[in-house]
Amino acid sequence: MTLHVLGIDIAKETYQVVLLRDDKKRSHTFRNHPDTFAELTAWLAKHHVAQVHACMEATGRYWEDLAVFLFQAGHLVSVVNPARIHGYAKSKLSRNKTDKLDAALIADFCATQNPPLWTPPPPEVHELQAMVRHLEALHQMRTQEGNRLASGVPSDQVLQMLREHVAFIDEQIDALKQRIQDHINQHPGLKQQQDLLTTIPGIGDLTAAKLLGENIQSFSSTRSLAAYAGLSPQKGESGTSVHRRSKLCKVGNGSLRKALYFPAICAMRFNPLIMDFCDRLAQRDKHTMVIIGAAMRKLLCLALGVLKSGVPFDPYHVENVQLTA
Repeated sequence: MTLHVLGIDIAKETYQVVLLRDDKKRSHTFRNHPDTFAELTAWLAKHHVAQVHACMEATGRYWEDLAVFLFQAGHLVSVVNPARIHGYAKSKLSRNKTDKLDAALIADFCATQNPPLWTPPPPEVHELQAMVRHLEALHQMRTQEGNRLASGVPSDQVLQMLREHVAFIDEQIDALKQRIQDHINQHPGLKQQQDLLTTIPGIGDLTAAKLLGENIQSFSSTRSLAAYAGLSPQKGESGTSVHRRSKLCKVGNGSLRKALYFPAICAMRFNPLIMDFCDRLAQRDKHTMVIIGAAMRKLLCLALGVLKSGVPFDPYHVENVQLTA
């Protein structure tokens, strides 16, 4: 069976597709709603296409329902960082931008670059991700309203409304934290993984929930996980004159980085393995933020290690493994 390529330019209300078949491009626009996804299947059947390698950008959450539909229908699906498509467009010297051209570009990217395949997370992980990301949004709202209160409000009525809103957000945060833990307790697999993660000094129940919600357990290697989180070091060296200070690339999952920042700072004080690691970096005069970033990456790698091994964290065991490796 011939595998054809389908490029998809996704948006909130619609999505544009371009099908590469027999050296020809066929395009169509569909409404982006689960009730109409069957129209895409009918359109593919009309062109005598049984299976495609569909490729789309990770644009907000607009892509998720369609990606799950295509995966469940037996198609291959790739979901790529929009920065990759943007870079590919620049390499092709693309000068125009329309939905149809973007879909064609994505199709060409899929055909030539063969991006990795995507698989949807289990339903319980998908639900957990929605909850932990909403918790992050509530914390952002709480900070914004707190800043408004601290800045001084000349109106007593507005001040009272702000206080009531802050109190409401606090109630929502507390309730959602409890729901997150209840959800984990209801799924033995998630509960076992949370218990493993919390054996690592610096990772508590909520941080473990955030890591599991971002589906770190699906990664096969620490290198790919660190890259996904945007925690890979980025060097800037060219010739003999350009020697920029290394920094995090930050091309990756921002929610995952946020979830690791304060736990990494905690681990720098209480996790013996990360303490020694950071002390060595400090002795080499590394910048403070470089050390924190390295601690975040180290903590993330330890988290994946205990999940894959199924063995609780033991700093002496890890050190012995490293010494004998």
